[in-house]
Amino acid sequence: MTHERFATFVPGAAGLGSFWSPVLERLPRTWRTQLLDLPGLGPVPSSPTVSSYDDLVDYVARTIATPTILVGQSMGAFISLQLALRYPHLVTHLVLVALTGGVNLRAHGASEWRDHYSTSYPSAAAWARDEVPDLSERLGAITIPVLLFWATQDVLSPISVARTLSSRLPLARLVTIESDDHWVARQHPDAMAKAIRSLIE
Repeated sequence: MTHERFATFVPGAAGLGSFWSPVLERLPRTWRTQLLDLPGLGPVPSSPTVSSYDDLVDYVARTIATPTILVGQSMGAFISLQLALRYPHLVTHLVLVALTGGVNLRAHGASEWRDHYSTSYPSAAAWARDEVPDLSERLGAITIPVLLFWATQDVLSPISVARTLSSRLPLARLVTIESDDHWVARQHPDAMAKAIRSLIE
């Protein structure tokens, strides 16, 4: 007998859940999945109930009706991490890809993605470029299985970020791809889907 799986996919600051489509296509068809667009980010219209990343955490939580595998990319990984801390009963497994918030990225020599964000996404809400809190000291409270999926040469989220997370998250497993692409999960969907299935199994 196979257990029904629920998975929620959170994009980065580009805002569109379709980022995850290539990965979704490679997961078992029996899984129940949802791809979220994030109000106020990228080209996604704003919502009167969302005026910060903190609000986005609550927004994503409201979409989760059944405890879920939570998968986040870049700033979506920050949202997912914060949600796992704030609403632990909603998350069964956590997948973080190329996280760009929630740890001290400057200490890892990361390039600043916010510098060009307004040019790339002129319709995004002003708060989309806001700094977010450092969650480093709270990571030990996350005791569910965690997958970290990283490109080895990502300048926006250096591999040292993943290694720091791995050392602080009790049940973390790191999978790396030889690449400099921040969208590593989308560019390597077979490896990403395989890693997610391995985490669950």
